[in-house]
Amino acid sequence: MAGRSTPAPKRRSPQVDREAARTPPWRPSGYDPADYAAHVVSSAAEAGVSPLLVMTVLHNEAYKPHHPLLERLWQWWKADAAFGVANMHRATFEQVRRTHGLSERWSDLRDDPAFAIHAAALHLKDLDRSLPKRHVRRYTRDELLALGYNAGERNMRAFARGIPPGPMARSYLRRFRAHRSRAAEVLADGGRPHDTVATSR
Repeated sequence: MAGRSTPAPKRRSPQVDREAARTPPWRPSGYDPADYAAHVVSSAAEAGVSPLLVMTVLHNEAYKPHHPLLERLWQWWKADAAFGVANMHRATFEQVRRTHGLSERWSDLRDDPAFAIHAAALHLKDLDRSLPKRHVRRYTRDELLALGYNAGERNMRAFARGIPPGPMARSYLRRFRAHRSRAAEVLADGGRPHDTVATSR
């Protein structure tokens, strides 16, 4: 994108206690983004984006199982499948990797939840840079960034100008708004899930 600085030399992303980022369970009903609250807080702080935005996006993307083996099988059937707990497609990841000089690969997203969250936060940062400061009032800035995460940068900028989202983007926005309060509850204790969240699985 025009005006963006030259990508930094490739480097590994900071290690944010990745040992604690456990592998998501096999069944979708057993997965809770709250388990990764600490990683959301640290990655959002490093990227300079709202942790509430990142956590709400994770809740929106929690509709399918994120177990590494299941994602490998899914890719065998659908080569362009999205990977990781933040459901990132390859083209999006490659853009983030080039912009931020990451040394990891797209396939690392499925095996490393902490890295997947880190990449999602960086992508939201890039979207924020491309979003005009003035936009239609029917959306908050975080809502537009979430729409950009789902529908792409070009569509996000169109929505910001007032062009109505399509059915899939509207559905994503409805779920984003519905998940906002739970994401806020998870983050309210400094990145540690509340007991009410932990026991609601």
